[in-house]
Amino acid sequence: MTDNAPVLVAVGQTTYRDKDASRTLVDAMEDAARKALDDASCPGLATAIDAVVTVPFMMNAVPQLAGLMTPNPGALLRDRLGLEAKTYTAGVGGSLPQFFVNRFADRLVAGQCRAVMIAGSELLATLFSALGNGQDLAAWAEGGSETATSLGQDKEMTHPAEHAHGLFEPINVYPMFESAIRHHKGLDSEAHLARIAGITSRASEVAANNPYAWRQNAMTAAEVLSTDNGNRMISYPYTKVMNAILRVDMASAVIMTTAGTARSLGIDNEQMIYLRGGAEAHDVEYVVERIDFHSSPALRRVGAQALGMSGMTIDNMDLFDLYSCFPSAVQVACDELGISVDDPRGLTLTGGLTLFGGPGNNYSLHGIAEMVAKLREKGSGSGLVNANGGYITKHAVGIYSTEPGAWDLSQRLDPQPELDAMPHPELDTAPEGRGIIEGHCVRYEGGEPALGIVVGKLDSGRRFVAHTRSDAEVLEQLIGADFVGREGRVTAGEPTNLFEF
Repeated sequence: MTDNAPVLVAVGQTTYRDKDASRTLVDAMEDAARKALDDASCPGLATAIDAVVTVPFMMNAVPQLAGLMTPNPGALLRDRLGLEAKTYTAGVGGSLPQFFVNRFADRLVAGQCRAVMIAGSELLATLFSALGNGQDLAAWAEGGSETATSLGQDKEMTHPAEHAHGLFEPINVYPMFESAIRHHKGLDSEAHLARIAGITSRASEVAANNPYAWRQNAMTAAEVLSTDNGNRMISYPYTKVMNAILRVDMASAVIMTTAGTARSLGIDNEQMIYLRGGAEAHDVEYVVERIDFHSSPALRRVGAQALGMSGMTIDNMDLFDLYSCFPSAVQVACDELGISVDDPRGLTLTGGLTLFGGPGNNYSLHGIAEMVAKLREKGSGSGLVNANGGYITKHAVGIYSTEPGAWDLSQRLDPQPELDAMPHPELDTAPEGRGIIEGHCVRYEGGEPALGIVVGKLDSGRRFVAHTRSDAEVLEQLIGADFVGREGRVTAGEPTNLFEF
């Protein structure tokens, strides 16, 4: 029954470049939400919305800054728009926008709600500017005192040992993944750099033509790798442009309902984009206990499940928006979904988090909005969005199409028990003895190599995380070379362990 199929009927996005501290996070969400309501061209749609879901602000996870944010922005947004709706949210993570779309598709099909608005905003460029200038942000915390219903996703994703060694910072973790991917692919330095620079360069061409993108300049692969013009090395092999841009001011919103409700409200069929399949799951929470550092069993399963539910294959997809905080995330997604990093269909509709912008937990809501807009523009076709939370940890996939298809709740099987049952190495918090490197990175400070981090296995089969010595000779060895598979000795320390070749 296509009448009961979930459809996206409205989208809205906005990007601000003025760093106006008087604009609150809810103001930004309201702008995007009103754009979405206008996009629907349906005066009666607002009366049908009985659920408002807000993507949590990234700074909610920072204790020193959480108090600056209103506790329930969804309630403020609802009241400003004059909606009669319950409010919902969840923990943190970039997988949340697609997770919300999937979970509320379930509710729509089950008749538990009639229409849902999902909205999110981040004003991190303004926030850090205001904090630096001592500007008043009191209005950001006003209102929204009622409690929103939580949909979970509150898992702790960093082990204390990871935190001590710097593996809580994405700018260290994702380059470590990169070293494992390079080794797994058997690439020399030149081929490896060309591969990751190509990913970023092709994304920049999309961003250059996207009016919402934070950076709208196309870059060649050589420019991506060059450290000229402020494009400094952050953690080898990633220059600044290969890292997600967090200091952006953006908001987006989408509205979902069922095809039958949309028709009853007078929404045109050409306005509707069908959600044909969806799935979500997570890998092992702690990075150092992953099966390996170049794959994602969870993404492989949710991708296959979402495609199976849609009745289509990866070859049937015309469009993709893959989560792209760093090149390693893109490569893992391509491998698990079965596409090439240089697939002629393209990997992003926005320009990616490194150029379009990485607005906290909310990036993929922009990707979903772009998917809806591009499919409408094409008039036919299908596309896949994958969203990533944590450190390639939490995954959600959605399949979108101009063609109707049933959302069969009996196919919404939970892959998590199978994933949780998979064996994986455990961390040794006081490692001693011979160790084999499985991943490594070098962090730069002031343009110079400053910190070497390695993760690997002991003879016992347990994992270790350690720093190398910080002298220039050791760090220079790690730069450009493939040290995965090399052995050395690990000595336990406090707070950090030491790995020596």
